[in-house]
Parts: sequence; structure tokens; C-alpha cells
Amino acid sequence: TGSMSLECLGNFLRITLSAEYFEDKYLSLFVVDQCGTARELDEAMAAQCGYTVTYNTWRNIEFHASALSCHSLLEKDVFTVTIQIKASHTPDMSNATTHVKSASCHYGPWSPRELICGSNYMEVSVKREVPQSIKDFVQDEPEDWTLVFPDAKAEKTSIWQIVFHQPEEKRALLVSNAWSAGYGLNTTDSRVLLRVPYTAAQVQLLEVGVLLLAQQAARLCRSNQLPSLQDQGITFSVLRSSTFYKYQWVILMVDTAVACPVDGVDYTNKTITWTVPKYIPPLFAGVTSFKDVLVEAGVDLHKLSAKEMASRKYVLLNELKAIIMKIPIGAEGGYYKTSVSNGQLGIKYTINLFLEHQWEDNKWRLTKHTIIKEIETPFEQAEVTITNNLNLSARLMNVTVGTFLPDVELVNLTIEGVAVAVPEAVQHGYLIHRTRCANGSKAYEIQVPLDAPSVKKEYMRENVRAYTLNVTLTFITYPSSETFAVPVIALSAVKDAVLPSARGFCDGRNLHLVITRGNVDQNWLPFISDWHLTQEAAQKYNYILRDNGTHLAISVPFLSPHVSYEDFHNSAIKASFHLTLKDGITLAQRRDFSVSCIFSPSELIQCLPNGTVIITAIKLVGSEDLDTALLVLRDRQCKPSLVTEKTATFKFNVNTCGTSRKSNSTTLTYENEVLYFRPGNDTPIYQLKFLCSYAVKQSADVRHESKKNPPPSIKPGFGCLTLSLKLFKEKSYSEPYQESEYPVVKYLREALYFEVELLQPKDARLALNLDDCWTTNSQSQDSLPQWHILNHGCENNKDSYRTVFHTVDYSLRVKFPQHFKRFEVRMFTFAQGASLIQE
Repeated sequence: TGSMSLECLGNFLRITLSAEYFEDKYLSLFVVDQCGTARELDEAMAAQCGYTVTYNTWRNIEFHASALSCHSLLEKDVFTVTIQIKASHTPDMSNATTHVKSASCHYGPWSPRELICGSNYMEVSVKREVPQSIKDFVQDEPEDWTLVFPDAKAEKTSIWQIVFHQPEEKRALLVSNAWSAGYGLNTTDSRVLLRVPYTAAQVQLLEVGVLLLAQQAARLCRSNQLPSLQDQGITFSVLRSSTFYKYQWVILMVDTAVACPVDGVDYTNKTITWTVPKYIPPLFAGVTSFKDVLVEAGVDLHKLSAKEMASRKYVLLNELKAIIMKIPIGAEGGYYKTSVSNGQLGIKYTINLFLEHQWEDNKWRLTKHTIIKEIETPFEQAEVTITNNLNLSARLMNVTVGTFLPDVELVNLTIEGVAVAVPEAVQHGYLIHRTRCANGSKAYEIQVPLDAPSVKKEYMRENVRAYTLNVTLTFITYPSSETFAVPVIALSAVKDAVLPSARGFCDGRNLHLVITRGNVDQNWLPFISDWHLTQEAAQKYNYILRDNGTHLAISVPFLSPHVSYEDFHNSAIKASFHLTLKDGITLAQRRDFSVSCIFSPSELIQCLPNGTVIITAIKLVGSEDLDTALLVLRDRQCKPSLVTEKTATFKFNVNTCGTSRKSNSTTLTYENEVLYFRPGNDTPIYQLKFLCSYAVKQSADVRHESKKNPPPSIKPGFGCLTLSLKLFKEKSYSEPYQESEYPVVKYLREALYFEVELLQPKDARLALNLDDCWTTNSQSQDSLPQWHILNHGCENNKDSYRTVFHTVDYSLRVKFPQHFKRFEVRMFTFAQGASLIQE
């Protein structure tokens, strides 16, 4: 079917499950025993029975079985293993598909002692030798054995018990108890086997040295004697044990000690150095002579020749004290796998080394020590490459993320704060394609339309818009199930910006500006200078503001606070209105528009039939220091009745304010001027002459009807006012008392100068009037006694020294005199009868 493949590798069988076939499936792995019973494999069973399950670089699942594994059928030098795999698309394994694979491998000849150091277990098997005298012994009653030793089996040969040699004691376990503790024990016709998980209780850690004095080592080697060891610190997992098994009426004992290296790996100069000491004390108990026979090494259980090692730049050194293997990091035979540390993506180089050491000694004759070592380099942070390729014709952002190793999969995207699984991303406009390279690595291409809602659009300059994709990709690694996130921020500049445009026009009394929206100004806001123009703000000044989404239109009267007057002639006034569009988030200035028109000066003056003249003076651009509140007529006592920042309006009768008169036979002409003087200078710097002409002979029909008019009324309004009340030191009102100077000490009848100011709003149309003002004997305004110093806006006529009002003139501090009230009060104290309440 292509779903599984197998290899015979010495005393191991390897069955590989295809990742491509079993991808996205839930698996259960079973081992079938000699009776046909399938037993589900778990970690404990694997370590006890000689099985290992791992993943390789292509995410294939590898199943390894030892030749002496629990359920293998051993006939002569051939061992057979049968496995069963159930695969389902759901975790409950419903509707599972069953696959069975059986394989046989030849292995031989066996050495008297064979040691295996796997990734999850240690295994020792020794040749079972029975003296000839025992073989010739004939047992009369087979049943008698079990009568003497009920715990022993009645088969011809079986293990009775195992004794563990601990530094502090010896501990014996019967076979059943040893199995319950996780140990694997077995006998064949020719061998006794012990298998030990690394986590077993009786396993000890032993440090074995590798440094020997050269002279001592050479001398011991020449005499074929075992050298004494000096501790250098390579750690071994060690189990010292003796296994007792019965043969007919005799109990035989074999040494089943086993030792496997835990560390001994060093990483320097981009090279892995693996050192394995040759002389491991537990394996040389009772040994007096030693001779190397063979040292071989390889990768993934494949032995490599010297030529193959040289081509891969491997180095295998069979030195006097140790076997040393050097592998360049990244060399052929190993592979990189993905690792995650504190959320950061990284890689580790992994290689499954294989070392076989054979030696002869006086005790075991020949020993074969097989060590399988998975070496993994330290974490090395990796950068993720993100490439943005814009497909302008299709208006698509193509973002490529990666490459990644084969053990990485994209699981979800976080779009605008919402986690979206990969299959659901298409609903948000995201198309995701996975591309594979020949070496198994992969990259992910994300296609997003420029007009997708999650793509942020921002105006940059001229006709260029910036499109920003901000998405976070979450990946998972297999089989470790570690997750890491990759923020993707891709920016594309596209020349597709359509800026807003405007046209302006005027009628006799208003300036109009109509803005046609573009595709970049959805969040731009209209401003007049730093003043945000909203519907409420427009209504305040009688402006008309309309916005239908595609067009923004505003109309402002000729005499408005936000109209600029640029030029003034006898026959024309040039007026301009400026509007700015600003970014609604950053308030950065984006676009300026203006409209300018010529108006007739007659818009500034009204000559009423009853002789009343209303004239509005305007401040021209370039005269910012001119204070319209200080404009006067020829008679400087005639001041404006209404003042704004840019205008001052006078209302007076033609027979007042220094108005001159000229007449002829048909016309009576009145002339005056609006003037502005700098303080201390009698030469005006601003002069606006105006005149009103009346026909000497003119008849008009006037309709008069007597009618009783209702009394005038004031309509109350509501709003927020900010006011202050201050006490000044002198009548000039130049220096108020500061908070640190209170309490202020005054003598009776000494003058107190008070000022009330309207702080907000700064509206020239408002005037401040005081109604009631009273004093108390404490800081509470409701406490008694009280005395009114102003009553209904007037001084208290019961006062011995009445309150005096002071006029407020324009100054650098006083921009709007109508926002101030000043009055003077004489110092007094409260009295009750003839006695003073307070000094």
C-alpha cells in the first residue's frame, strides 16, 4: 500500500509508517504475540519489552523492535515481529482502519554477551552455558522442583529471581515482582535476557573517567591488563545485577550488569564531539585482561564504512582511553528540527548515532556493546523570512512566510484580534497556499485582496496609498506540540490615491465651498484652523454644513468670524474662507481648500431712513495686532456696540459721533470715519471713511397702526460659565493678591478692590452683569450674619459707605471689557448691638 516500509538492521527491525499516508489521522499501535493477541503499545510496555517509537525528519513514525523483544518469535537465527496499526480520523478511534505488518529478520552469530543502549531502555543478554556434568544429570520427578520452590516455573529452563547489587545492600526480586516493577526478563534456548527502563528504581548514575596518564595506559595495555580509572565525569546509567535461573535440579547464576552513557557530548566550533569511555567498571567486574576487537559506527542503525564517514566529514577515533566520534553540525545523516524557547522560534540539529564496540576479555570472551545515541544540539534562534510581493493587476497582497522545517504546521491566524482556523480564513478573504521544497521544507503564501476589511489603508503622499496587512500566524511543531507565533506586518505602497477636490463660489452674502470626497479621506475631519467644524459648531455661527458621504458642503456668511479680508477698495472687498482636512486620528494636516470672492463695500453699511447708521469695520489680513475693540469714530467716545476678533460694528445717529454733513440741491450727505489709534499717538493707523446720502425731496408712504406691544422679556438660556473673583491691591487693578498672601489684613474703612471676570466662554457677544453680592462671617456662603454689598445689581443704600463701580477699559489683559466687573468696598466688621462680633 505504500503506507509502511521495513528494514532489518542487525539485531533490530525497523518499520516506518508513512507520514503522507497517516497524516491527520489518530493512530493506535499494537504488537501481536505468538498466540495472535494484539497488545496496545504504551511507553511503559515499550521500555519493558524492547520497542521504541520515534519520529524522523520527514515526520514519519519509526517503530524499532529488538531481536529479543517480548513478542518476537525467535527460531534459530531468525526473529519475527508482527505489529498492527489502527488509524482513524476521530480521537475515539471510531471507523478505524486496521493495518497489519509482519516481518522476519536474520541475526547472527550471537556474542556470549550483548549489551544494547536504546533511547528508552537498556538490554543485556548473555549466553546460557550449562556445565556438562549438569547436562548428564537425570531428574526423576519433574514436579519436585515446584514443590521445593513454588515461585519457580516448571519449564525446563526459566528465570527464578534477580538480585540487584546496590552500594548499601543487595535486593532480590522474584520474576513476577520484577515484571511488576517494569523489568523485562526472558530466557531462550541459548540466552538469558534482562531489559531495564532508564527510570527503573534500581538504576544508578555513575561517573566514569576518561583521562589516563599516557605512561600508565601504555604499560597496562602492553600487559593486557585493565587500567585503573581516574574519574573525569561522563555519566552512565548503571544496573548491577545477577540473574538466577534453573536448569533441571540446579540453580545457575549469570552476571547481567548493564551500563549506558547518559552524557559525554560536547558542542564546540560547530562540531559535535561524543566521547564514550572504553572501560566501564560494572561491565569489567572480575576481568583481568582486555583486548579491542572492533569499533564501528553509523547513523540511524546503518553502519558506515571509513570512506562513507570521510565523505560526510565524520571522524571516528579509537583511542586508548575512549572512543571519540566527531560530527560537523549540519552534516549529512542528521537533520534540523524546529524548537521553541520562551515563544521564540529556533532550530536544533539532531543526529541518531550508532556505535558498536566489541572486545575480548578473560571472563566473557567476546562482548558486543551497541549504543544508540540521539544527539541534539542546543537551541539556536532562527529568523523567519517574510516576503511581500504585490500583484497590482489583481490587487492582491502576496505574502510568503518561511521557509520552515517539515515538522511545522500553520494552525491559525489572528485577524484584528480574532483567532481564525486556517480552513476558515477564506471567509475573511485570506487564501493560504502551502509550498513544499525538494528537501521537505515548506513555506506559506498568504493572498489577501487590497480591499479586504482587515487591510489598513492610509494616505501617504500625492497619489500614493499605504496598504498594511497586520496578521499573526500561529504554528505548531510535531511531535512536540510546541506553538510559536509569527507577527506579519506587510506594507505595500500603491499609486491609487484619489484625493478630495473642491470648488468654491459666492452669492451676494455668502461664501460656499463644496468638497468632493476621494478614496483616502474617509476619516479626515474638517477644521477651520484648529477648530473642529461639527454640525453643532456650525450652527453656533449660523454656518450651513452638509455631508452626504460623497460631498462635503459648507456655506458661511460674508461677515463671519472665520472669513479673512485680504483687500479693500472703494468698489470691492476681497474675502476668503479657508478649510483644512485633518487626519481623524493623528490630526495631521492633509488637505487645504479655500474660496475667495469680491464683495461690494455696501455690505458693510446700512443707512436707515430714521438717520441711524450701522457700519461694520473689518480687520484686514496683516493687521493681526489691531484690536477691534479699540476702534472709534471721530468722536472717540463713540465705541463699537458689537466686537468680534475681526469686526467692530457701530450703531449711531447721523447727528452724533462727530459726523459731518454736506448738502446740495438734491442730496444730503453724512460722513464719518472708523479710526484706530495706538496708545499715546494721535495719528490713526486705521482709517475707514463712510458716508450716507439721503434725497432732500423724497416722499414715502408710512403705514402706522397703534398697538399695545407686550413688555419685553428675556428668554433664559443654559450653559457652562467659568468665572473668577479676585481681590486687588490697588485701584489700578494691576496686581491681585496671591493665594499665599491670604488672610489679608485691612483696617476699617480701608478700600477693597474686587474684580469679577467671565473666563469661559470667550464670546464677544456675551456681557457679564452682577446681580447679588454679599459677605459672610465665615467661608460658608450660607452662614449668618450676612450683609449685601450689591443688591439686584445696585449698591446697597443701607451702607454707610456705598459700593463704588469702576469702569473697565481695554488692555493687554482685558480683551473683552464687557466680560469684567470691578467695584470698591470699604472695610467693615460685623457688629451686634454696640459690640463687635469680630475684630
